[in-house]
Amino acid sequence: MNRPRNSVLALVLVTVLAVTVHPNSASSAGRADRWTADLSVVDADDVNVRHTRAGLRLADARPPGVPARRSAVAEGMLVAAPRTLSRPATRVRAQVTSVARPGATAIVQVRGWRTAGWTEWRDAAPAAVFDRPVRRVQARVVLTGSPSGASTQVRAVRLTADTVAAITAATPGLTYRVYATRIGLVGELTANGHTVRARDHFVALPSRRGLSPRNTGDYTVRVCTITGSRCEYAPVWDVGPWNTRDDYWNLSAVRENWKALPQGRPQAQAAYQNGYNGGRDQFGRVVLNPAGIDLADGTFWDGLQLSTNAWVDVAYLWTGTGPRGVVGDGPLTVRSGPGTGYQSRGLAAQYANVPIQCYVTGQTITGPYRTTNRWNRLASGQFVSHAYISTVWGGSVPLC
Repeated sequence: MNRPRNSVLALVLVTVLAVTVHPNSASSAGRADRWTADLSVVDADDVNVRHTRAGLRLADARPPGVPARRSAVAEGMLVAAPRTLSRPATRVRAQVTSVARPGATAIVQVRGWRTAGWTEWRDAAPAAVFDRPVRRVQARVVLTGSPSGASTQVRAVRLTADTVAAITAATPGLTYRVYATRIGLVGELTANGHTVRARDHFVALPSRRGLSPRNTGDYTVRVCTITGSRCEYAPVWDVGPWNTRDDYWNLSAVRENWKALPQGRPQAQAAYQNGYNGGRDQFGRVVLNPAGIDLADGTFWDGLQLSTNAWVDVAYLWTGTGPRGVVGDGPLTVRSGPGTGYQSRGLAAQYANVPIQCYVTGQTITGPYRTTNRWNRLASGQFVSHAYISTVWGGSVPLC
């Protein structure tokens, strides 16, 4: 559509330098790691972005043609390769050079690797500060378009890692009861670039802080019926429902938005039940249900054996500690004991990072990784064969 010349939005070149002042800043400046993120490599774990000589931008900046379940504007994401630091750091800052259009945004987020796994993603402006030192850092650029279909162009991202006083992260081992809805949408792309399949196994949470890169389970939940009779361990591969910046499982001090709400209460639930924020989500849409998690069809129907939307108990497993096993082939049946003759208690999706409390010996199983009689106990009355676990990280596993 043609517009009058005086209504055309002008491009503005901006450089944003994320700086925080801290007593240790001067002394740590000389020991900082500095590097530039490679924005030119757009590959399988990147979504709806393209790189040209002008910079990184949305490949398709048009808003969704119909009301979207997670966002009212176009979104895209580039995940850079992890960076090994020369020394441990607790803070990462981003300097972003971009060409901005009104209403469109570009956010740089980072995470750090610890013995217990990856931290949640944190905005690197003004700074991302971790609760303990990290030696490996990964950055990503999240782009959102304007309601009119404009896109910011990111020309460069320069990162600095150094050390300041650490901050306290979320309480370990969090579990909350929230309302679950079914995703559906077979054939569409998730926020991390996965194409939704029939009877698929993953979940969506309303914050990118716990979004796993494609084909990983870096952020995995255990979602169970309120009776505890069925559970599924599933990776977080999408963002939603309703909001995209509502990490409700976190403490108010680190929660992205809606800090006045109690920890564990999704904004959509408060909006639907209590009229919070005028009964609307972050995009101004009227909230039509109290959902705090979306379940892919396989998780919904096969893992939990639900027939309609329901309240569920969700454990946000990356907030806990201890050894983790990666499910290399799945969905894997979770048994009530160490053998295939025991009752099924649910499923563990492929790529899920499952907590391993201890192991027992039982029926010998031949799987894709080994032949073994070892069975890993994930929780009370929940066992999986070690033959399907591709790797174990985060510590040694004791005998039960």
